[in-house]
Amino acid sequence: MSNAATEAADNLIKRVKRAAFGFTNFDNHRIRSLLYAGKPNWNLLNTLTPT
Repeated sequence: MSNAATEAADNLIKRVKRAAFGFTNFDNHRIRSLLYAGKPNWNLLNTLTPT
């Protein structure tokens, strides 16, 4: 048994938090997180309005 999967998920969460540090707008934080995680839904990008 190994906890490698848990460690990998934890590492990804920490990297996403570091990459999005400083964003005060939740939409920007969400987009950065999705881009960093590698699975953005580009169809939803048109529904966002810049602030």
